[in-house]
Order: sequence, then C-alpha cells, then structure tokens
Amino acid sequence: MNFIELVEKNRSYRRFHESDPVRTEVLRELINLARITPSAANRQPLKYVLSNNPEMNSKIFSTLAWAASLPDWPGPEKGERPAAYIIILGDTTIGKDRSMDPGIVMQTMLLGAAEKGLGGCMFGSIRREDLSELLAIPERYEILYVVALGKPKEEVVLEDVGEDGNIRYYRDENRVHHVPKRTLEELIVEL
Repeated sequence: MNFIELVEKNRSYRRFHESDPVRTEVLRELINLARITPSAANRQPLKYVLSNNPEMNSKIFSTLAWAASLPDWPGPEKGERPAAYIIILGDTTIGKDRSMDPGIVMQTMLLGAAEKGLGGCMFGSIRREDLSELLAIPERYEILYVVALGKPKEEVVLEDVGEDGNIRYYRDENRVHHVPKRTLEELIVEL
C-alpha cells in the first residue's frame, strides 16, 4: 500500500475483534517505531506500558472516555473492546516539556499498526489517577495518553464536511462510522 492509502486506513477505530490477539512482539515493534521518531531536543522523555492481557486491558478500559461526539454510546461492548493498549508516560526525571513528542509517536505507532492490519484510537480523556492507581504506576511517571489497538471491527468512511459545516463524526443505522473532513481548498490559506 502506498503512503496515502496507509494514512487513509489509519482512522480512529472504536470497535475491535477483541478475540484477535495483538502479540507482544507487535507491540514492541510499535514502540521501536516510537523510539526512532524525532524528539524535541532529543530528550526522549516518553516511556510505555504495554498490555495485551485481558485482565489488565479491563482495568485500562474502565478509565477511558470513548467518543465525545457519540454521547449516547458508552464505548465498545464486550467482544468489541481493544485487544491491546499502549500507555504513554512522561518520565518527570527527564523533563516536563513534552509538547511535540506524544503526537509524533502516537501517529507513527498508529501508522505502523495500520500497516500490520490493525487499527487504533488515541485517548487523552483518561481518569489518570484511577489508571495510575489500578496499575501501580510509579510516581516518577505521568500518564499522558493511551492508545487502544486491535483488529478493526467497524467501517470508517471519510466524507467532505457538508454545507452546514458540521464536523461531528457519527454512526449511521448500519453502524458505519462517518468522519467529515474539511476540503483541501478550505485548509489552504491564499495570501
């Protein structure tokens, strides 16, 4: 697949084939991609907790908010939950400026996952104190983000934003996930 196809395939998936495992080796390969990405001042302050264990996954799942634009949907039901997670931590002993690094590594990991036939979703809406306590994360680490991973169980369709300007994603009656995107012409500012 070429690069644009890879980017198009890399969507925010929220339903997965939970019974299809994500091997530890695959998670390690995704972290290796993160390891070699650019880092502000090359500080490399990010660390990662990997989970493909159902018991640990359940703990992580319980701390995440799933879809702000779908307020009546509490998240995936059992059997459709992620098969794996990567928790992104900031090592406070290295520094607190992590403005660029998390975005770079999450996108890189998700592109790597898409190349392997997996999908994922980035989470910033996390009950961090609860997650830290549930997993006994040492105090030197700050939970920044969580990436959910698995084999996608849903179809995601990109479409142009309508004339009403509404950018909220939605699900149709067939549970197809629609994501409105602004047109290229709208994004480019002519000076």
